[in-house]
Amino acid sequence: MVTEKREKKIIKRIVFLACTFLVGTVPLIGQSRSFDLLFPRLDKATKEQVFSPDGFVISTRRSTGLDLLAASALDSTLSDFVLKHDPTYLTESLQVILTDKPVSFTQIYNAMGNIRGLKGRLYHSFTRNQETPLFEDATRLVSAKKLTPIPDPPPARSVPASETIYIRLKDVNFGNSYYRADITGNGWGLLYTLSNFKNLTYLFIPVIKEDKFIAQLYFEPIPEGVLVYSLAGTDVSDFIASQVDIPSAIRKRLDVIIQWVTDGITAAP
Repeated sequence: MVTEKREKKIIKRIVFLACTFLVGTVPLIGQSRSFDLLFPRLDKATKEQVFSPDGFVISTRRSTGLDLLAASALDSTLSDFVLKHDPTYLTESLQVILTDKPVSFTQIYNAMGNIRGLKGRLYHSFTRNQETPLFEDATRLVSAKKLTPIPDPPPARSVPASETIYIRLKDVNFGNSYYRADITGNGWGLLYTLSNFKNLTYLFIPVIKEDKFIAQLYFEPIPEGVLVYSLAGTDVSDFIASQVDIPSAIRKRLDVIIQWVTDGITAAP
């Protein structure tokens, strides 16, 4: 009798933990937040941009201020983490990926994990007036200290509570660029935090110093598809800013990264 009661207690405990995990990591369709709930005061013109293929993007110098879209139902830490680094420039974007079926956390996570998929992705080069690969190569690394390339893992069946990935991108402008990517969940979506752990250089000149580029990319399944919010902060000197169009450079790279995840989500079975 005691054994039977204990077994029932254990089963209840397992069921409770399983339900807690599911609610904490994968919002139920009936509980997902709509776009209008998250951004109730967004004007019509901006909303139309958000739902367009290119989304809404804005860049500004930090000193001029920016009325962040994240000041809504989104977690304030999405913007606070970037702002506390006091960057020279801010780039904010908001987009809704329209899908014909619900998207799971696992689909988003696996899209983020396909680092090799960044290789050869195109952007429009105005100087060359043509579509050009932004990243000529892309690979995972063992760590920030051991820069040995490693393959991407096979698609995951579940999402870990948190994960850190080290990446090398052969950038068409900045050459070999090294990033740390931290993936975490908040119960509603997945957050992809990207920062450079080595200087970004242009013609052997440091353009963005170590840890002076910070980007938060947030992906949340909503009834309309997948909401993608990003805020990137970049700290550069006035001299570098006079030589390189920093807002344009950051926007191009964010566009390519967001499109990379978008393609991975929509291609998932």
